[in-house]
Amino acid sequence: MAGPKQSQARPSRVTVGQFFEAGRERLGLELVTGRIGLRRVIVEPVAHRPGLALSGFYRHFAHKRIQVIGMAEFEYLSSMPEAQRVQRLEELFAKKIPCIVFTRGKRIFPEVERLAKRNNVCVLRTNMVTRHFVHSVSFVLEELYAPRCKVHGTMLEVAGVGVFIEGAAGLGKSETALGLIKRGHALVADDLTQFRRDSNNTLLGSALPVTQYFMEIRGIGIIHVPSIFGVAAVRGEKQVDLVVTLKRQGEADAELDRTGMDDLRREFLGVEVPQLVIPVALGRDLVNLVETAAQEHKVRSSGFVAVSELESRIKRHHST
Repeated sequence: MAGPKQSQARPSRVTVGQFFEAGRERLGLELVTGRIGLRRVIVEPVAHRPGLALSGFYRHFAHKRIQVIGMAEFEYLSSMPEAQRVQRLEELFAKKIPCIVFTRGKRIFPEVERLAKRNNVCVLRTNMVTRHFVHSVSFVLEELYAPRCKVHGTMLEVAGVGVFIEGAAGLGKSETALGLIKRGHALVADDLTQFRRDSNNTLLGSALPVTQYFMEIRGIGIIHVPSIFGVAAVRGEKQVDLVVTLKRQGEADAELDRTGMDDLRREFLGVEVPQLVIPVALGRDLVNLVETAAQEHKVRSSGFVAVSELESRIKRHHST
């Protein structure tokens, strides 16, 4: 089913600066050479240990990747005469690598800082063990390169289900979300939700960093959800399990499913998500309806479909 226009963007390039900001806390990264080289692009989102390159063998060298100097590489460089080590490092920097990361908190050779400034290459350091760092880097880069889009709508976690509520302005998306939060459910994003698709083809929703945990409620203004309802009332990111589309009574009549047999779907970034269309009319309790929709989705996911069970009972009744 078609829906509102999505503002889509797949990052075509990720800079060293973006990698540093995304991984500063998660990877324990620190800048060794200041802010030089932060605009360099990481063409291939993978970490590489340049063991063979440091020995002088550059055939098939992965120069477009983050270069990691781990324990083995550091000990190998330390064992060289200074002149030879400088030569090897000069050759490495000359390959226009995006950046170098020293793991295990190892000291930086003086010539590395000098060559980094000359070649405008960023040098980073982390206390992480090399294999753990290389493993974690893949997740950070995957998130940075993941296809993304921004869609107008509010997202929550309702009874463990990731529910995205969309609809025209004035239909009560934020007010419905507020009512659900008061019932013990959690806000993910209000008004504008950012989606990303991970490597498992799973759609994940989150708020934009600048608006995270804030809501706009007509007549009240801007509120900070965790300050009012506590930290348990918010989530950072959640898988999108169900799309609830609010439509005015009359507009939704053509799509109204009275039995639950219809298999409506909404597509974002190539991922299809189950959809439910709920008519909005004076006196309808949207909080209760959305909460029930999430709980029904949870039951269906476990294999029980109420309409199928009722149909089976009716058939058995007529056959007796």
